[in-house]
Amino acid sequence: MKLTAKGRYAVTAMVDLAVHQAEGPINLADVSQRQGISQPYLEQLFAKLKRSELVTSVRGPGGGYRLSRDSEQISVAEIVGSVDETVDATRCAGKADCQGGSMCLTHELWADLNEQIHSFLARINLASLAEKNTVQVIAARQEESMALIGRGH
Repeated sequence: MKLTAKGRYAVTAMVDLAVHQAEGPINLADVSQRQGISQPYLEQLFAKLKRSELVTSVRGPGGGYRLSRDSEQISVAEIVGSVDETVDATRCAGKADCQGGSMCLTHELWADLNEQIHSFLARINLASLAEKNTVQVIAARQEESMALIGRGH
């Protein structure tokens, strides 16, 4: 069972948007620089996030992306699901055909774990992540680093 980079990066980028939402549309180049995620990869993720109506795009100078609704209304589970990511502890992708077409002894255990993980991620929204003190400290450090890079240091 593993959440891949795709799911982790999507959540990270969405938290970045939530932290910086008061600044208006957020440029993916800035998200890329702050979070160390390649811009082409972010563009792929944001196409999926946009299709799932979690973000909207703003074209033109000063354009970028913004959350499509309030950060309290967007769960981590929605973000992970929107980029076609699943966290699955079963060997059968939940099909109950783990052992030669039949259910294995521990299928229900792993299926229950999947349900617990999904419920946990569904209870966490972007606002709660963005408001965490550690997230605020890290975001401030990232902004400071970007300012130094912008000044040629």
